[in-house]
Amino acid sequence: MSMLVMKFGGSSLGTAAALSQVLGTVANETGNWDQMLVVVSALDGVTDMLFEAAQLARIANQRGYRRIAANLRSRHLAIIDQLPLERPDRHTLRAEIDRLLSDVLDHCRSIAINLNEELSPAYSDAVVAAGERMSARIVEALLRQQGIRCAAVDGADLLVTDDVYGNAQPDLALTRKRVGETLLPMLSSDMIPVVTGFIGATIAGETTTLGRGGTDYTSSVLCALLGADELWIWTGVDGMMSADPHELPNARVIPRLSYAEAADLAYFGARLLHSRMIAPLAERQAPIRIKNIAAPEQTGTLVLTGKGDDAPSLKAVTSIHGLSLRRPASGSLAGVTRLVGNTLFKTLGMRSEVMIASQSATSSFICLVIPTSIGIDGVDRLQRAMIAKMAEYPEKMPWTIETVALVTAIGSDLHRAPRLQAQALERLGDIEILGLAMGASNCSFTVAVPASDARAALRRIHELIVKSD
Repeated sequence: MSMLVMKFGGSSLGTAAALSQVLGTVANETGNWDQMLVVVSALDGVTDMLFEAAQLARIANQRGYRRIAANLRSRHLAIIDQLPLERPDRHTLRAEIDRLLSDVLDHCRSIAINLNEELSPAYSDAVVAAGERMSARIVEALLRQQGIRCAAVDGADLLVTDDVYGNAQPDLALTRKRVGETLLPMLSSDMIPVVTGFIGATIAGETTTLGRGGTDYTSSVLCALLGADELWIWTGVDGMMSADPHELPNARVIPRLSYAEAADLAYFGARLLHSRMIAPLAERQAPIRIKNIAAPEQTGTLVLTGKGDDAPSLKAVTSIHGLSLRRPASGSLAGVTRLVGNTLFKTLGMRSEVMIASQSATSSFICLVIPTSIGIDGVDRLQRAMIAKMAEYPEKMPWTIETVALVTAIGSDLHRAPRLQAQALERLGDIEILGLAMGASNCSFTVAVPASDARAALRRIHELIVKSD
């Protein structure tokens, strides 16, 4: 039995025209596979709007969060009105959207009542989960109207996670049991489950989310647990790019990546993939195809096992936020590393990942990766929390804290290519290099530079990649 899992991102679902392309894609592939599962994100931009609503609720701005709910209602209902749905189905769907947004307002009121200096991730998870729930209902209704047997399935009923709200980790053993009980009977009866990505729940049933880009992670986990043959990621671009096309318009599609290269690309800032989604599929050797929903005829990017016989090469460059700590003294880093880890976990619900650590006789330097999954205000929140915490230990912790950029070149076998590394460094010219490191996978080479120089460093290294093609 052949099985395909398809994930549709927010840019694939943001308009009635895009949804029609989703319908066509699903309909075209039903004849090519014995079984199919669809995982959907929220409509483009909806998660940010819901998070903003939660932030407004934190400061008791009732008018603000109610306005956002009203705008979301107008947007979703406008799309529903443009879809080819029968009147009863349209009314049912509109009522479902109203119910979900009513739940959002209830959660916002709860946040406002329990005013706090920082927004609890548990509260924000309950609010932002509505985005995927609304889009799943819309996709389900559209497919059903065209005679495709399907049913919306809430990710909270499938993915059992820990209680790290905002960045939860699925328990694969418990999730496998839920998948077997819920999805396998549907697939066996030729139904297509339309699953909400991004969302899970604790064993006690409290809603969690998997971090920004978590729909990728949902699709990856389900693909692995179901033993599906392939995972297709549908986006608004032609595949994984050599750089962020919003930053560098001359970015190019990368035809093929190894699992390790794709994992490093995601970890160091490529927003098309969630950094944790690669491991479950690499273990099973399940291919990932990244394609453009608006141009399905394009080959996109294929992620598969590395060939092992390619010459070392640079394929992409990324830029991501980092947080640097520096002090005018040498000595053990254990205390500050522990403090950073505890503060990061308390503030953002994730463990610290030291990218660069270096010392001399007179100074110490540490640089942390700040993953894109922390959300739009995570860097500022972490920096404020770190400064406040270290102020409690002025003698033991005389550290200067700054936001920096981690610019990373991605490629194959870079440990065997010192000349490529030298060429990349030479390109940086007069840009100050605060630190550098080779990735443990041998697929990445990272330099820490001042945040103000991030775009220039990105552009210069990308010029080297384009020149070498």
